[in-house]
Amino acid sequence: MDTIVQRKDDIVESIREGAYDNVDENENIDLLEDHGVFESAHELHVGDRTLTADRIVINTGARPLRPPIDGLDEVEVLDSTDMLFLDEVPESLVVIGGGYVGAEYAQMYSRFGADVTIFQRGDRLLPREEPDVSTVIEDVFTQEEIDVHTETPVTTLASDGDDVIVAADGPDGPVETTASDVLLAAGRQPNTDGIGLDKAGIETDERGFVETDDSFRTTADGVYAIGDVSGPPMFTHSARDDADLLYRHLAKDEEISTEGRTVPWAVFTDPQVGHVGLTEQEAQEQGYEVGIGRQDFDEQGKPKALGETEGFVKLVTDADTDELLGAHVVGEQGAEIVHELVLAIELGATAEQIAETMHIHPTLPESINSAAGGAHKPS
Repeated sequence: MDTIVQRKDDIVESIREGAYDNVDENENIDLLEDHGVFESAHELHVGDRTLTADRIVINTGARPLRPPIDGLDEVEVLDSTDMLFLDEVPESLVVIGGGYVGAEYAQMYSRFGADVTIFQRGDRLLPREEPDVSTVIEDVFTQEEIDVHTETPVTTLASDGDDVIVAADGPDGPVETTASDVLLAAGRQPNTDGIGLDKAGIETDERGFVETDDSFRTTADGVYAIGDVSGPPMFTHSARDDADLLYRHLAKDEEISTEGRTVPWAVFTDPQVGHVGLTEQEAQEQGYEVGIGRQDFDEQGKPKALGETEGFVKLVTDADTDELLGAHVVGEQGAEIVHELVLAIELGATAEQIAETMHIHPTLPESINSAAGGAHKPS
């Protein structure tokens, strides 16, 4: 673990140093590393200084959510940041939450050697994914002896010496286990407390996220918010795109909007999950006549050659126009494969066009070609 953590630290530090160098080399940027608080919509108190500006951008991010669990404040728990600094593998680990963060850490530490249990409030892991994607991941976790409890919210945490007793309500009654460590992976909350938003007239929603329009404007004139602080989608790449769009508006006077923006994402489990666009259910709820194309990896040459046959490619189309509405990949390199489909949606491609596009054999992405060939069938 020392070697693993040191390697992570070295990579992160090299990226961080590059960011600092870029700031240092730009004579138009002054960097103040201190706590900033709004005094008004165009005035900030930062350390012992007062700054004024016509335009202010809030980009304070988010942090792990602490859900309302009895005893949470009386026991020592870990969050997603803490997990990156552990210098030894927990003997046993309970993960509270079965979303992206919970699933990734659960599998990672299981493979490191911890005895891992997941408690998920919802009825399946990765609830934002297609149900059959969740099934693949749950089956793999079962094979790897990760104990998964769905529809089982944690109700109480209590100390037992150096261990933690975790009590939950399962569909068949109470569930209790004891673990050396507990990871909270139950979502994220915005860093909007303690920065004086009320003094600036900046409104937030019921969860504390800054309210913005599709051009990042807050309820205070000249004040913008980008990244996680304004709510989903909360990904590094979408935050970077926020910054790029806002730069184009502020520096180049371009009209911008996030309406209709294509935002892909991935879950870095093994197998990986790649997601872009609508799920089948979402497309149906939006009134589309849906077409489905699917290709399982266990029927393809490259996955067989690699010995990585779990998973599939699933395409969701508008059956009337044949246009691609969504794409879902679970399998070897799923996060890489999905990018072809991100571009396809961005360019308004049809399933027929994808099916007629030659793909190299044997490769993993040729499964996209095969899936597109069957996308005309109604679901």
